[in-house]
Amino acid sequence: MKGFRYVTGGLGLVCAAWGGWLLLRQPEPWRIAVWLGGAVVVHDGFVAPLVFAVGALAAAAGVRLRGVPRAALIVAGSLTAIALPPLLRPGVAANPTVLPLDYPRNWLLAMAAVALFTLAHAAGRALRHRSGGGRSGRRSAPQAGGSSDREA
Repeated sequence: MKGFRYVTGGLGLVCAAWGGWLLLRQPEPWRIAVWLGGAVVVHDGFVAPLVFAVGALAAAAGVRLRGVPRAALIVAGSLTAIALPPLLRPGVAANPTVLPLDYPRNWLLAMAAVALFTLAHAAGRALRHRSGGGRSGRRSAPQAGGSSDREA
C-alpha cells in the first residue's frame, strides 16, 4: 500500500508540473490564474457553505447522509458546477457551433440518472435488509477462546 501511495503521489507531482509548464506557455497566463482564483473564491464562498447547510439541515431533520446518498450529492454538485457556464449563457450564441447541445436538458438527464441510481441502490439495500440478508453494521465479537477472523 505504501508503494501505491508513492506511485500515485509521484504521478500527481508529474501532472502538476506538466500543468504548470502548460500554464507558463500560455500567452496570458495571468488570465488562467485569475480564473483559478475565482474557482477558489466560489468554492469557499458558495459551495462549502452550501454543503455545510445541507448537512446541517439533514442532521436537524434526523437524516443520516452516508455512503451512496453522500456520494450522489457530491456527484450532483460536481455535475452542476461543470454545467453552470453553458446553463447560464446569455441567450443564443452568435456562432451556433460554440454550444451546439441542449445543455439544460442534458443536465436534467444527468441529475435524473444520479437520482435513479441512488434510489435503486436505496431500494436494493432496503430489500436486502427486509429479507434478512443485509449487514447490521456491527461486527460480531470473537468467541471466548476462539480466534477472530482478523488473525491470520
